[in-house]
Amino acid sequence: MGVDGRLRAVVGLAQAMAAAQTAQDSVRAAARGARLAMDGSFAAISSWERERGRLRVLVNEGERTAGEEEFPQDESYPVHDFPEITEFLHERWAGGGGPHAWVEVAGGSGNRAAGLKRRGRGSCVVAPVVLHGRAWGELYVARNEGLPVFDGEDTEFATVLAAVIAAGLAQSERLEEVRKLAFTDPLTGLANRRAVDLALDEALERHRVDGTVVSLVVCDLNGLKRVNDTLGHAMGDRLLERFGSVLSLCGAMLPGALAARLGGDEFCLVSAGPPADAVVQAAEQLCARAAGLELGEGVACGIASTGDPIGPVKSSRRLFRLADAAQYKAKAARSPKPVVAGRDTAVVPLADTPVSGTSERRRFRGRLGDE
Repeated sequence: MGVDGRLRAVVGLAQAMAAAQTAQDSVRAAARGARLAMDGSFAAISSWERERGRLRVLVNEGERTAGEEEFPQDESYPVHDFPEITEFLHERWAGGGGPHAWVEVAGGSGNRAAGLKRRGRGSCVVAPVVLHGRAWGELYVARNEGLPVFDGEDTEFATVLAAVIAAGLAQSERLEEVRKLAFTDPLTGLANRRAVDLALDEALERHRVDGTVVSLVVCDLNGLKRVNDTLGHAMGDRLLERFGSVLSLCGAMLPGALAARLGGDEFCLVSAGPPADAVVQAAEQLCARAAGLELGEGVACGIASTGDPIGPVKSSRRLFRLADAAQYKAKAARSPKPVVAGRDTAVVPLADTPVSGTSERRRFRGRLGDE
Protein backbone atom coordinates (compact mmCIF):
# COMPACT_ATOMS: atom_id res chain seq x y z
CA MET A 1 0.00 0.00 0.00
CA GLY A 2 1.55 3.28 -1.14
CA VAL A 3 1.48 6.67 0.58
CA ASP A 4 -1.84 7.63 -1.01
CA GLY A 5 -3.36 4.31 -0.02
CA ARG A 6 -2.23 4.71 3.57
CA LEU A 7 -3.57 8.24 3.70
CA ARG A 8 -6.94 7.02 2.46
CA ALA A 9 -6.83 4.25 5.07
CA VAL A 10 -6.22 6.76 7.87
CA VAL A 11 -9.12 8.93 6.70
CA GLY A 12 -11.37 5.88 6.39
CA LEU A 13 -10.51 4.72 9.90
CA ALA A 14 -11.26 8.16 11.37
CA GLN A 15 -14.55 8.40 9.48
CA ALA A 16 -15.64 4.91 10.57
CA MET A 17 -14.99 5.71 14.23
CA ALA A 18 -16.80 9.03 13.93
CA ALA A 19 -19.85 7.26 12.48
CA ALA A 20 -19.98 4.66 15.28
CA GLN A 21 -23.06 4.86 17.49
CA THR A 22 -21.68 3.00 20.52
CA ALA A 23 -18.35 2.48 22.24
CA GLN A 24 -18.35 -1.14 21.05
CA ASP A 25 -18.94 -0.06 17.47
CA SER A 26 -16.13 2.46 17.83
CA VAL A 27 -13.47 -0.06 18.93
CA ARG A 28 -14.60 -2.52 16.26
CA ALA A 29 -14.29 0.18 13.59
CA ALA A 30 -10.84 1.06 14.93
CA ALA A 31 -9.60 -2.54 14.84
CA ARG A 32 -11.00 -3.21 11.38
CA GLY A 33 -9.64 0.05 9.98
CA ALA A 34 -6.18 -0.63 11.40
CA ARG A 35 -6.14 -4.22 10.10
CA LEU A 36 -7.05 -3.14 6.59
CA ALA A 37 -4.63 -0.21 6.65
CA MET A 38 -1.76 -2.48 7.76
CA ASP A 39 -2.64 -5.35 5.39
CA GLY A 40 -3.06 -7.48 8.48
CA SER A 41 -4.86 -10.78 8.98
CA PHE A 42 -6.02 -9.99 12.51
CA ALA A 43 -6.29 -7.00 14.82
CA ALA A 44 -7.16 -6.45 18.45
CA ILE A 45 -7.59 -3.47 20.73
CA SER A 46 -6.99 -3.82 24.44
CA SER A 47 -7.34 -1.43 27.37
CA TRP A 48 -5.12 -1.27 30.41
CA GLU A 49 -7.09 -1.84 33.59
CA ARG A 50 -4.80 -0.22 36.12
CA GLU A 51 -6.73 -1.34 39.17
CA ARG A 52 -6.37 -4.96 38.05
CA GLY A 53 -2.94 -4.71 36.45
CA ARG A 54 -4.23 -6.39 33.30
CA LEU A 55 -4.63 -5.78 29.58
CA ARG A 56 -8.29 -6.42 28.76
CA VAL A 57 -9.13 -7.35 25.16
CA LEU A 58 -12.08 -5.30 23.92
CA VAL A 59 -12.32 -6.63 20.36
CA ASN A 60 -10.75 -9.32 18.14
CA GLU A 61 -11.23 -8.52 14.44
CA GLY A 62 -10.32 -10.42 11.28
CA GLU A 63 -9.26 -14.06 11.00
CA ARG A 64 -9.86 -15.38 14.50
CA THR A 65 -8.57 -18.71 15.75
CA ALA A 66 -10.12 -21.13 18.24
CA GLY A 67 -11.02 -19.42 21.50
CA GLU A 68 -10.91 -15.89 20.08
CA GLU A 69 -14.29 -14.14 20.25
CA GLU A 70 -15.08 -10.87 18.51
CA PHE A 71 -16.15 -9.24 21.77
CA PRO A 72 -14.71 -11.44 24.54
CA GLN A 73 -16.39 -11.37 27.90
CA ASP A 74 -13.27 -11.78 29.97
CA GLU A 75 -10.11 -12.11 27.90
CA SER A 76 -7.35 -10.35 29.77
CA TYR A 77 -3.67 -10.82 30.49
CA PRO A 78 -1.44 -9.76 33.38
CA VAL A 79 0.66 -6.74 32.41
CA HIS A 80 3.72 -8.41 33.93
CA ASP A 81 3.49 -10.99 31.13
CA PHE A 82 4.31 -8.18 28.72
CA PRO A 83 7.22 -6.29 30.28
CA GLU A 84 7.68 -4.13 27.18
CA ILE A 85 4.41 -2.37 28.04
CA THR A 86 5.48 -1.39 31.54
CA GLU A 87 8.97 -0.52 30.29
CA PHE A 88 7.48 1.83 27.73
CA LEU A 89 4.93 3.32 30.08
CA HIS A 90 7.15 3.87 33.09
CA GLU A 91 10.60 4.40 31.61
CA ARG A 92 10.85 5.39 27.95
CA TRP A 93 7.77 7.63 27.80
CA ALA A 94 8.26 9.06 31.28
CA GLY A 95 11.82 9.88 30.27
CA GLY A 96 10.70 12.10 27.41
CA GLY A 97 10.11 9.59 24.60
CA GLY A 98 6.91 9.52 22.60
CA PRO A 99 4.61 6.56 22.02
CA HIS A 100 6.05 4.29 19.37
CA ALA A 101 5.11 0.90 17.97
CA TRP A 102 7.34 -2.16 17.76
CA VAL A 103 7.39 -5.51 15.93
CA GLU A 104 7.33 -9.04 17.33
CA VAL A 105 7.96 -12.20 15.27
CA ALA A 106 6.96 -15.81 15.83
CA GLY A 107 10.58 -16.90 16.01
CA GLY A 108 11.40 -14.53 18.85
CA SER A 109 11.19 -14.94 22.60
CA GLY A 110 8.53 -13.91 25.06
CA ASN A 111 4.78 -14.34 25.43
CA ARG A 112 3.81 -12.46 22.31
CA ALA A 113 6.11 -14.55 20.11
CA ALA A 114 4.73 -17.74 21.65
CA GLY A 115 1.18 -16.52 21.06
CA LEU A 116 1.95 -15.78 17.42
CA LYS A 117 3.35 -19.24 16.83
CA ARG A 118 0.48 -20.92 18.67
CA ARG A 119 -2.09 -19.18 16.48
CA GLY A 120 -0.29 -19.60 13.17
CA ARG A 121 0.75 -15.98 12.82
CA GLY A 122 4.15 -14.87 11.65
CA SER A 123 4.51 -11.35 13.01
CA CYS A 124 2.69 -8.55 14.75
CA VAL A 125 3.05 -4.85 15.36
CA VAL A 126 2.07 -3.37 18.75
CA ALA A 127 1.30 0.33 19.17
CA PRO A 128 0.49 2.00 22.51
CA VAL A 129 -2.75 4.00 22.53
CA VAL A 130 -2.36 7.18 24.60
CA LEU A 131 -5.53 8.96 25.73
CA HIS A 132 -5.70 12.23 27.68
CA GLY A 133 -1.94 12.10 28.19
CA ARG A 134 -2.06 8.65 29.79
CA ALA A 135 -1.45 5.18 28.43
CA TRP A 136 -4.91 3.78 27.69
CA GLY A 137 -4.08 0.47 26.03
CA GLU A 138 -2.71 -0.92 22.79
CA LEU A 139 -3.38 -1.64 19.15
CA TYR A 140 -2.24 -5.08 17.99
CA VAL A 141 -2.14 -6.08 14.30
CA ALA A 142 -0.85 -9.48 13.13
CA ARG A 143 -0.15 -11.23 9.85
CA ASN A 144 -0.44 -14.96 9.24
CA GLU A 145 2.58 -17.15 8.63
CA GLY A 146 3.85 -16.86 5.07
CA LEU A 147 2.96 -13.19 4.74
CA PRO A 148 5.60 -10.41 4.78
CA VAL A 149 6.94 -9.62 8.25
CA PHE A 150 6.18 -6.14 9.56
CA ASP A 151 9.11 -3.72 9.27
CA GLY A 152 10.21 -0.29 10.45
CA GLU A 153 7.92 1.60 8.09
CA ASP A 154 5.02 -0.42 9.44
CA THR A 155 5.84 0.60 13.01
CA GLU A 156 5.82 4.26 11.99
CA PHE A 157 2.43 3.82 10.35
CA ALA A 158 1.03 1.85 13.29
CA THR A 159 2.08 4.69 15.61
CA VAL A 160 0.07 7.11 13.46
CA LEU A 161 -2.93 4.77 13.44
CA ALA A 162 -2.79 4.46 17.24
CA ALA A 163 -2.88 8.27 17.53
CA VAL A 164 -5.91 8.43 15.21
CA ILE A 165 -7.62 5.71 17.25
CA ALA A 166 -6.88 7.62 20.47
CA ALA A 167 -8.53 10.73 19.01
CA GLY A 168 -11.57 8.69 17.99
CA LEU A 169 -11.84 7.07 21.40
CA ALA A 170 -11.64 10.46 23.11
CA GLN A 171 -14.50 11.72 20.96
CA SER A 172 -16.50 8.56 21.67
CA GLU A 173 -15.92 8.99 25.40
CA ARG A 174 -17.15 12.58 25.27
CA LEU A 175 -20.24 11.65 23.28
CA GLU A 176 -21.07 8.80 25.65
CA GLU A 177 -20.69 11.14 28.61
CA VAL A 178 -22.87 13.79 26.96
CA ARG A 179 -25.51 11.19 26.11
CA LYS A 180 -25.44 9.91 29.67
CA LEU A 181 -25.69 13.37 31.20
CA ALA A 182 -28.47 14.36 28.83
CA PHE A 183 -30.72 11.54 30.04
CA THR A 184 -29.49 10.92 33.60
CA ASP A 185 -30.14 12.57 36.94
CA PRO A 186 -26.64 13.27 38.31
CA LEU A 187 -27.51 12.71 41.99
CA THR A 188 -29.36 9.40 41.84
CA GLY A 189 -28.11 7.97 38.54
CA LEU A 190 -31.74 7.38 37.50
CA ALA A 191 -33.22 8.63 34.26
CA ASN A 192 -34.24 12.29 34.12
CA ARG A 193 -37.40 14.05 32.87
CA ARG A 194 -36.12 14.19 29.30
CA ALA A 195 -35.63 10.43 29.23
CA VAL A 196 -39.13 9.96 30.70
CA ASP A 197 -40.73 12.10 28.00
CA LEU A 198 -39.03 10.10 25.25
CA ALA A 199 -39.88 6.75 26.85
CA LEU A 200 -43.53 7.71 27.31
CA ASP A 201 -43.87 8.98 23.75
CA GLU A 202 -42.45 5.71 22.40
CA ALA A 203 -44.62 3.61 24.74
CA LEU A 204 -47.82 5.44 23.83
CA GLU A 205 -47.04 5.01 20.15
CA ARG A 206 -46.87 1.26 20.79
CA HIS A 207 -50.16 1.54 22.68
CA ARG A 208 -51.79 3.19 19.68
CA VAL A 209 -50.43 0.54 17.31
CA ASP A 210 -50.99 -2.70 19.21
CA GLY A 211 -52.66 -1.87 22.52
CA THR A 212 -49.54 -2.25 24.67
CA VAL A 213 -50.40 -1.44 28.29
CA VAL A 214 -48.61 1.75 29.35
CA SER A 215 -48.44 2.65 33.04
CA LEU A 216 -47.02 5.60 34.94
CA VAL A 217 -46.26 5.64 38.67
CA VAL A 218 -45.64 9.11 40.12
CA CYS A 219 -44.03 9.30 43.56
CA ASP A 220 -43.61 12.17 46.00
CA LEU A 221 -41.00 11.46 48.66
CA ASN A 222 -42.32 12.56 52.05
CA GLY A 223 -40.16 14.33 54.63
CA LEU A 224 -37.38 15.66 52.37
CA LYS A 225 -37.86 19.29 53.44
CA ARG A 226 -37.72 18.32 57.11
CA VAL A 227 -34.48 16.43 56.56
CA ASN A 228 -32.95 19.34 54.62
CA ASP A 229 -34.01 21.87 57.27
CA THR A 230 -32.95 19.87 60.33
CA LEU A 231 -30.10 17.68 59.17
CA GLY A 232 -28.76 19.56 56.17
CA HIS A 233 -28.86 19.10 52.42
CA ALA A 234 -26.16 16.45 52.46
CA MET A 235 -28.49 14.19 54.42
CA GLY A 236 -31.35 15.18 52.13
CA ASP A 237 -29.28 14.09 49.16
CA ARG A 238 -28.57 10.84 50.94
CA LEU A 239 -32.30 10.24 51.35
CA LEU A 240 -32.88 10.95 47.65
CA GLU A 241 -30.12 8.54 46.67
CA ARG A 242 -31.45 5.80 48.95
CA PHE A 243 -34.97 6.19 47.66
CA GLY A 244 -33.63 6.14 44.13
CA SER A 245 -32.07 2.76 44.85
CA VAL A 246 -35.38 1.47 46.24
CA LEU A 247 -37.21 2.75 43.16
CA SER A 248 -34.71 1.04 40.90
CA LEU A 249 -35.09 -2.22 42.83
CA CYS A 250 -38.88 -2.18 42.63
CA GLY A 251 -38.84 -1.08 39.02
CA ALA A 252 -36.86 -4.20 38.22
CA MET A 253 -40.03 -6.18 39.00
CA LEU A 254 -41.42 -4.78 35.73
CA PRO A 255 -39.41 -5.89 32.68
CA GLY A 256 -38.18 -2.89 30.71
CA ALA A 257 -39.45 -0.30 33.20
CA LEU A 258 -37.71 3.07 33.41
CA ALA A 259 -37.01 4.50 36.88
CA ALA A 260 -36.55 8.26 36.95
CA ARG A 261 -36.23 11.35 39.11
CA LEU A 262 -38.38 14.17 37.76
CA GLY A 263 -36.78 16.76 40.04
CA GLY A 264 -36.79 17.73 43.72
CA ASP A 265 -38.66 15.06 45.67
CA GLU A 266 -40.61 13.73 42.67
CA PHE A 267 -39.86 10.39 41.04
CA CYS A 268 -41.64 8.10 38.60
CA LEU A 269 -41.70 4.69 36.94
CA VAL A 270 -42.64 4.22 33.28
CA SER A 271 -43.80 0.73 32.32
CA ALA A 272 -44.75 -0.57 28.86
CA GLY A 273 -46.03 -4.13 28.54
CA PRO A 274 -46.69 -5.53 32.04
CA PRO A 275 -50.37 -5.56 33.08
CA ALA A 276 -51.73 -2.90 35.40
CA ASP A 277 -51.96 -5.37 38.31
CA ALA A 278 -48.21 -6.05 38.10
CA VAL A 279 -47.50 -2.31 38.19
CA VAL A 280 -49.71 -1.92 41.26
CA GLN A 281 -47.88 -4.76 43.00
CA ALA A 282 -44.51 -3.14 42.26
CA ALA A 283 -45.78 0.20 43.56
CA GLU A 284 -47.08 -1.44 46.74
CA GLN A 285 -43.64 -2.94 47.29
CA LEU A 286 -42.15 0.50 46.69
CA CYS A 287 -44.39 2.10 49.31
CA ALA A 288 -43.55 -0.61 51.83
CA ARG A 289 -39.81 -0.29 51.31
CA ALA A 290 -39.91 3.51 51.32
CA ALA A 291 -41.71 3.44 54.67
CA GLY A 292 -38.72 1.60 56.10
CA LEU A 293 -36.11 4.18 55.05
CA GLU A 294 -34.29 5.59 58.06
CA LEU A 295 -34.52 9.30 57.23
CA GLY A 296 -37.76 9.70 55.31
CA GLU A 297 -41.46 9.57 56.03
CA GLY A 298 -42.54 7.20 53.31
CA VAL A 299 -43.79 8.05 49.85
CA ALA A 300 -47.07 9.07 48.22
CA CYS A 301 -47.70 7.09 45.04
CA GLY A 302 -50.21 7.60 42.27
CA ILE A 303 -50.72 5.27 39.30
CA ALA A 304 -52.33 5.76 35.91
CA SER A 305 -52.46 2.85 33.47
CA THR A 306 -54.08 2.30 30.11
CA GLY A 307 -54.97 -1.12 31.52
CA ASP A 308 -57.48 0.52 33.88
CA PRO A 309 -60.73 2.40 33.07
CA ILE A 310 -59.26 5.90 32.70
CA GLY A 311 -60.58 6.73 29.25
CA PRO A 312 -58.56 7.37 26.09
CA VAL A 313 -54.95 8.50 26.55
CA LYS A 314 -53.86 10.55 23.56
CA SER A 315 -50.72 12.06 25.05
CA SER A 316 -48.21 11.68 27.85
CA ARG A 317 -49.68 14.84 29.43
CA ARG A 318 -52.96 13.04 29.98
CA LEU A 319 -51.25 10.10 31.68
CA PHE A 320 -49.21 12.47 33.85
CA ARG A 321 -52.29 14.43 34.94
CA LEU A 322 -54.06 11.23 35.97
CA ALA A 323 -51.05 9.87 37.86
CA ASP A 324 -50.52 13.28 39.49
CA ALA A 325 -54.13 13.42 40.61
CA ALA A 326 -53.84 9.93 42.11
CA GLN A 327 -50.59 10.88 43.83
CA TYR A 328 -52.20 14.06 45.20
CA LYS A 329 -55.02 12.04 46.71
CA ALA A 330 -52.53 9.57 48.23
CA LYS A 331 -50.60 12.50 49.70
CA ALA A 332 -53.70 14.16 51.15
CA ALA A 333 -54.94 10.90 52.68
CA ARG A 334 -51.45 9.86 53.91
CA SER A 335 -52.14 6.56 52.20
CA PRO A 336 -49.58 3.82 52.90
CA LYS A 337 -50.45 2.28 49.54
CA PRO A 338 -50.64 3.69 46.02
CA VAL A 339 -53.83 5.29 44.74
CA VAL A 340 -54.80 4.05 41.28
CA ALA A 341 -56.63 6.18 38.74
CA GLY A 342 -59.75 4.39 37.50
CA ARG A 343 -59.89 2.08 40.49
CA ASP A 344 -60.39 5.05 42.77
CA THR A 345 -63.39 6.65 41.07
CA ALA A 346 -62.60 10.16 42.34
CA VAL A 347 -59.23 10.42 40.58
CA VAL A 348 -60.33 10.88 36.97
CA PRO A 349 -62.76 13.73 37.79
CA LEU A 350 -60.04 15.28 39.95
CA ALA A 351 -57.58 15.20 37.06
CA ASP A 352 -60.16 16.79 34.76
CA THR A 353 -60.92 19.66 37.14
CA PRO A 354 -59.07 22.84 36.08
CA VAL A 355 -56.58 24.09 38.66
CA SER A 356 -57.75 27.41 40.15
CA GLY A 357 -56.44 29.74 42.83
CA THR A 358 -52.92 30.11 44.19
CA SER A 359 -53.29 27.81 47.19
CA GLU A 360 -53.82 24.67 45.09
CA ARG A 361 -51.00 22.24 45.83
CA ARG A 362 -51.51 20.16 42.71
CA ARG A 363 -48.96 20.75 39.99
CA PHE A 364 -50.53 18.75 37.19
CA ARG A 365 -48.29 18.61 34.16
CA GLY A 366 -49.71 19.84 30.88
CA ARG A 367 -52.86 21.73 30.04
CA LEU A 368 -56.33 20.35 29.48
CA GLY A 369 -56.32 21.84 26.00
CA ASP A 370 -53.26 19.77 25.06
CA GLU A 371 -54.91 16.46 25.77
